[in-house]
Amino acid sequence: MEKPYVLGIDVGGQTAKCGIVNANGEVLAQTILPSNEQRDASVFISDLAATLKKLISDAKLEQQVRGIGVGAPNANYYTGEIKFAPNLTWAREASVPFARMLSEQMDGLPVAITNDANAAAMGEKAYGVAKGIRDFIMITLGTGVGSGIVIGGNLVYGSDGFAGELGHTCVEKDGRLCGCGLRGCLETYASAVGVARTAREWLEARPEASSLLRLKADVSSKDVYEAAKAGDKLALEIFDYTGRILGAKFADFVAFSSPEAIVLFGGLARAREFLYGPIVEAMNAHVLPIWKDKVKILFSSLKESDAAILGASSLAWDLK
Repeated sequence: MEKPYVLGIDVGGQTAKCGIVNANGEVLAQTILPSNEQRDASVFISDLAATLKKLISDAKLEQQVRGIGVGAPNANYYTGEIKFAPNLTWAREASVPFARMLSEQMDGLPVAITNDANAAAMGEKAYGVAKGIRDFIMITLGTGVGSGIVIGGNLVYGSDGFAGELGHTCVEKDGRLCGCGLRGCLETYASAVGVARTAREWLEARPEASSLLRLKADVSSKDVYEAAKAGDKLALEIFDYTGRILGAKFADFVAFSSPEAIVLFGGLARAREFLYGPIVEAMNAHVLPIWKDKVKILFSSLKESDAAILGASSLAWDLK
């Protein structure tokens, strides 16, 4: 009998989420492990394999899994490598043959890998708000800013497998230093880390400004969100600033692919009530008239863990 299950893995900047998925797109069991505590790729992959084997064993599905699909930062669908991923300590300065190494640790089980944002886009296309949309851009707002570009129903990989690194397009010349080595990247302003950085910079630059954020020893994006919900003026201004940066860059993205929608996903996207207005206003202010009020800004309808797991798992169905 054909093996009826696959594994989906979402490797993020802080954690790796793993799940067992059936042919109906249901996540039957899932677990999580830290993704950034180890400095050596082989140690992380060994820990990941042990976690996966336990997940399979606990679900009593030994010999019933046909393959593994992985979404990870800077992952190359063509080569199976993770290359120079700034938010992963064990791949920041290296090219890691991740698919081959994991397959070896999983006793030869085949592994396919793609960029984490591409995986999220595939999950959203199959099961979420992008279902039935053939042209859209997925933007993941987490530790970094990722993107998956879908044109004509197909993911765009480019000639080398790395197309779609929109988080590393420049929003400010000689701006903030990014983990990738460049300055002024969108990721340094519009990620969860970027929002927290804006908060700390503004608190220091505006000593006269009263804010709930001053009660925090080390401000996080979650702190900014909670303060904004409480009506904190500085926190609301931070989200307005962040949303306008995103909207202006979205206008650039619209110009090259003319998507029907831009879908936002990830932890920071939970602040939709504070981001949506500034994004739409700034995007419409920077696009050509032919696109004004035409491109929809949508927010993922899937649970954060499920979207990337489902998307990554979809890679595994065709593995042999």
